Amino acid sequence: MSQPFDYIEIKIPAKPEYVGVVRLTSSGIAGRMGFSYDDIEDLKIAISEACTNAVQHAYKSTNIGEVVIGFALFKDRLEVMVADHGESFNFQELKSQLGPYDQEGVSVEIMREGGLGLYLIESLMDEVRIQHKEGVTVYMTKYLEGEKVELDAETVST
Repeated sequence: MSQPFDYIEIKIPAKPEYVGVVRLTSSGIAGRMGFSYDDIEDLKIAISEACTNAVQHAYKSTNIGEVVIGFALFKDRLEVMVADHGESFNFQELKSQLGPYDQEGVSVEIMREGGLGLYLIESLMDEVRIQHKEGVTVYMTKYLEGEKVELDAETVST
């Protein structure tokens, strides 16, 4: 049984001047959920990196397109999807299709010129997955209490 969540989706033109709108929206959502100041800043950077990558690289040939940003607000985490194919998506369906983000297995061409941005995203978020069918979708998770730790993990004492 899936956990209930609130879902917010925005669509922006694939233009740099709209990335700030996404940053403000991200900040408002994360603040409302109770994230710390540092976590809100991390979220804003990671989400705007994903949006900037989509704006700069997804629609190079036409300069026309949209970026879709979906926010799933759970009790314990925020899940964000940034998709550059410009179509609305079913959050749960797309989430189930995504695999883990594997730096070793992803070619430079698939990561586009935003490879450093994806590295930054991975550093700031607790989980990152990427899909590269019909455009690129970056799926990111940030937990309210920091990184998710296994419940049966052994503690280490010093």
